Amino acid sequence: MTDNPRLQSPVIEIRELHKSYDALEVLKGVNITARRGDVVSLIGSSGSGKSTLLRCANLLEDSQSGEILFEGEAVHWRGKGLHRHPADRHQVTRIRTNLSMVFQQFNLWSHMTILQNVMEAPLTVLRRDRHEVEENARRYLAKVGIGDKCDVFPAQLSGGQQQRAAIARALCMEPRALLFDEPTSALDPELEQEVVKVIKALADEGRTMILVTHDMRLAADVSDHVVFLHKGLVEEEGPPDQLFGQPKTPRLQQFLSSTVAA
Repeated sequence: MTDNPRLQSPVIEIRELHKSYDALEVLKGVNITARRGDVVSLIGSSGSGKSTLLRCANLLEDSQSGEILFEGEAVHWRGKGLHRHPADRHQVTRIRTNLSMVFQQFNLWSHMTILQNVMEAPLTVLRRDRHEVEENARRYLAKVGIGDKCDVFPAQLSGGQQQRAAIARALCMEPRALLFDEPTSALDPELEQEVVKVIKALADEGRTMILVTHDMRLAADVSDHVVFLHKGLVEEEGPPDQLFGQPKTPRLQQFLSSTVAA
């Protein structure tokens, strides 16, 4: 990471975020900051609010209160509470195109080749030049280790290869940050390592990433900052060596013990 303060400015900043589904409050005032070049991992048990937080950050879900800022620009809202929605759809589109998300399920178009899948969003959303997009798509597919799979369809690939294609698709948007929602949880251990290797390489490049993961080893290896969510609140956070080596709260100690036992 660089010492230049300008390059360390926050890419994503979430302040006092609350999110409810009717009477169920999932996020209860969460604060998260991902600075340029940071890898921030969100850990916690199922139902703690990790994936919901990521979807709110990418404006795939509406939050009821709190602020979301992208590179210092606050999202504009209209309405209040359960009726609060983003006020500027052009702002939402611009933010989403700069926050590429990789989901647990690969979400590839089954009727398109892998190359077509990777090219689709830059062509249709960003309206970039086809030759330039194809060149970038091939480069990113090679980068994730499946450059020889351009002309095959998703069903012809393993789960690990499909997830790597999904990562290449996210990279082809050339975003300011990458959001990963449990990118390895649908894979068996052998295929999981293929994807872990790619994520580690991206972290080594200094890419800004927020990663929701059940893999504590991955979080420890790639993160600059780890956030432990418990029942919709940040229970504990800090550098990975501190959280995993010297957890302070009983809830985090219990969580880490359960993951080791599993």
